[in-house]
Order: sequence, then structure tokens, then C-alpha cells
Amino acid sequence: MNQDFSGLLNGLKQLAQTGLGEQIGRGIERETLRIQPNGQLAKTPHPRQRLGSNLTNPLITTDYAENLLEFVTPVERNHEQLMNALKDIHRYTADAIGDELLWPMSMPCFVGDDDDIPLATYGQSNVGMMKHIYRRGLKARYGSTMQIIAGIHYNFSLPESFWPQWQQILGNEQPLQEFVSEQYMHIIRNFYRYGWVIPYWFGASPALCQSFIQDRQSSLEFQSLGQGSLYLPYATSLRMSDLGYTSSAHSNLQISYNSLKEYVCSVRKATQTPSQTFAKLGVKVDGEYRQLNSNILQIENELYAPIRAKRVTKSGQTPSQALFEKGIEYIEVRSLDLNPFVPQGVASFQLQFIDSLLLWCLMMPSAPMAEGELQQCRDNLNQVALKGRDPSLKLHINGQDRLVSDWLKEINQAMGEVASVLGQQFTDAVERVTQRPPLSEQLLSQLVGENEDNSVLALELAKNHKLALQEHPLSFWSKDKLDEIVAQSIDEQKAIEQQDNLSLDDYIQDYFARASVPLA
Repeated sequence: MNQDFSGLLNGLKQLAQTGLGEQIGRGIERETLRIQPNGQLAKTPHPRQRLGSNLTNPLITTDYAENLLEFVTPVERNHEQLMNALKDIHRYTADAIGDELLWPMSMPCFVGDDDDIPLATYGQSNVGMMKHIYRRGLKARYGSTMQIIAGIHYNFSLPESFWPQWQQILGNEQPLQEFVSEQYMHIIRNFYRYGWVIPYWFGASPALCQSFIQDRQSSLEFQSLGQGSLYLPYATSLRMSDLGYTSSAHSNLQISYNSLKEYVCSVRKATQTPSQTFAKLGVKVDGEYRQLNSNILQIENELYAPIRAKRVTKSGQTPSQALFEKGIEYIEVRSLDLNPFVPQGVASFQLQFIDSLLLWCLMMPSAPMAEGELQQCRDNLNQVALKGRDPSLKLHINGQDRLVSDWLKEINQAMGEVASVLGQQFTDAVERVTQRPPLSEQLLSQLVGENEDNSVLALELAKNHKLALQEHPLSFWSKDKLDEIVAQSIDEQKAIEQQDNLSLDDYIQDYFARASVPLA
């Protein structure tokens, strides 16, 4: 696949002798709906007294809705420690939500209408109200049902010590910060080209509750299952398809991944370009905000993408400002469905597979994206999401049309070589993934074989997962420490609310004034 691959692989072997596999920085963000014991959406507000402030608790927050939890691990370099942290957060939450359960699927349970999905609230502070208004905008623009699709976000960063050595191997003489950002963009471009392998292997949303479709127009030829489920025979991840969390309003955005500067400028342009469609919704109607603004993107986080360049931001700083000033710190992989077969939503072997994929993307040539190539990559991802297991499916990559099976054969072999450099557990992970049926096939064979509703299986799994979580002994934190984090978060929210010295209007205006300061 690449004549330079073997040479770079040898270079990676030298760096891996110091234990590269245990030096990678990793973090997980897992979304999950709270549901009632009968499988319906939980109607209770976020349990702040038990789980803390969703504005300030660093481990447990809410995403779009009050009943859409998001769990955030600290950055860890050891896979076992990372999974222990994630399991501890789940265990603590399972105890805190009483008889409620955590929905194990990416696609939501039965939803009657948008009013069943209460927007997340974050208190009365300006920052909390701005987060809430942003969600009002999402509801007005796209509807609520799409926003409660859940997934796993995986944060990945190579150690600082890796980069000077890698730069030497490549014979590169750029300033180090520029080099690091360029290499992360290199990974991102190749991820767009080849990252469809994640929904292919780990997509676990080939079926959904028919309530998700409701009044939507769809040309997809769904088949019926059980009493109220729909599925596509070769689908892998309806979540990642144009039916799911992606937005047609964003499909024509010209985001450039050819350099950090081009990326930042193109994202910024989208946040500052008015949309005629969104302007019709109004921004402040009858004295109440309906959305933060009427631009194509209200804020940068509204850009839906399977992978993002990231850097931790300072207070009042936008993501693009942080990236432009200090460069890329890590990348966020966002194309991973919830694994419904494990209580914590993702298994360690999946992350080890992704580590190998990202390092392979680093070693493969990554030419600048030609005009139209990004859209071709998006089309490939959508095709894999909708019919990835169709034996006749072909993908167009780097000027070649080839069967998915042919692409996979080549990619799997190269990934196996990368994994062998990282260590036995990575080799085992790649073999485990590539030598078994994809998750979507495992799930669909069970559903179709028993003509079982997606929601019936999900509820059964949710109950079993809760029992398993409650048997999990806390190992990363103690209960006292988690209680302390909860109490501290409540105090922190109160302090933030007391410190506000601007009106909400002035706060929002000030934020966007700072966000529009030209990048030096």
C-alpha cells in the first residue's frame, strides 16, 4: 500500500521499545439516555443532588437533554486504568439513579415527540444559560430526536517525547509545535479516507425504533422487525448515516483539513456566516432567546464531524483560538457507536484497535485533500453506515474504486503490523476484531433470528448491565472521593452564579465579540 511504510514501521519499532503503547494519552466520553424500568425515556430531571452539577462536575454531566447523561474520564495512559475509571463512573451513577436504567444503544428508545426530551439546564449563571440556549437552537434547527443519539468519543494524544524522535525519523526541520499540528492533521485526513472501518467493525445501530422516523421523509428501504423496529439488512451504523447525527445543513460546509490554519479559518467562517434558513427562526423572540445567533453554526461545537482536532481551552477562549495559538493537543474520534454488549458502552479491545488505526493513518501518505475529496469521504462513510456489509459495495478512495472487502484485506494486514509493534494486547485486539463478524452483524442476527424488537433486547441488556455494574467494586476512586467531587461541583456552580457581573445579553455579546477577534 505504501513503499515507505516498512521504513516508517522500523522507525516506530525503535520508538516503541520504550513502551509507546502505554504512553499514549486516552480519554473517553460516553453518552447514554436514562430510561424508566419499562424502557421509556426518564421524565425526571438530572439528579443534581446525587450526581452533582452538570455544569461543573468533571466526570458526570448532561449532553443535549436532561435525560442524556455524559460520562467523562480523566486522561489515562493505561488501558486498564482507563476502563476502571469509566466503570467506576457507571457504578456510581447506577446507584444514584434508583430504579432507572442506562439505555445501551446508540439510537434512542421510543420517543413520542420532542416534548418528551427536556433540554438540559445548567443553572442561572450566564455560562449555564448560554449552554441551555445553544440547545434551544439545536432543537429549533434540527429537532430534538436527532440530538439524543448517543455515542462514544475517544480522545487520543501521542506523548510529547514521541514527536521530536518522529520528526528526526522523517528528517523534518519545522518548529516542533507546527510539526505536531501538521502530523495530527495528517492523521485526520487519512481518517476521513479510511476511518469508515470503525463503523464497519463497531457500528451497532443497524436497527432502530420506528418512532425515530415519524414524519421524516426517507427513501431508505427499511424492513420491519418485531412490533415496532426497522432495520436495513446490510447497515452497520444508522447513527453515522445521513439519517443519524449528521446534518444536511452541514453537508456543503467547505471545511479544510489541509493545514491547521485552513481548518481554523474554515470553521470560523461557518460560525460567522449568516444562514437565511436559520434567520427565519428568529434569534430573540418575545424577549426569549430561541438560538444564540442565526449563523450556519451557532458555535464551533455545532460542527458534526467523525473526528476533530482539539486543545483544552482557557476560560472565555473558543476552540479555534486555542488551536491557532498553541496548536493541536489531541484528536477526538467521534464515530464509535455504543457497544450494547458491555455495561460501560465500549470495550478495551476496541480502543486498542483504534490506537493501531490512528498510528497507521500517521504512517500512510496523506496528501492534501483535493477539491471534492472531503465530500467523497463523507459519501463513503454514509455508504458503509447504510450498507457496509453488502458484498458488492465499492468505495472510491485516492482515485481507486474497490470492493470494501479488498480495502479491508489490505488495511487489516497493515494494521496488524502496526499492532505488533505496540505489543501483544494490540495484536490480539486487531485479530479479535478482524476475525469475527462486525458488531452490527452480531446484533442483527440475534434480532432477526428471534424477530425481536430492538427495544426489547435493549431493555433486557440495560437490566443485565445494571446488575453487573452494581457488582463492580470501585477501584479507581473511592465512594467518598466521588461524593466529594459531587459536593464540590454543587458549590462551584453556586460560586459561578454569584460571580456574574454582566447581564445575559451583554455576556453573549461579549463572548461573540471575543470569538470574532482576528487570528493573529
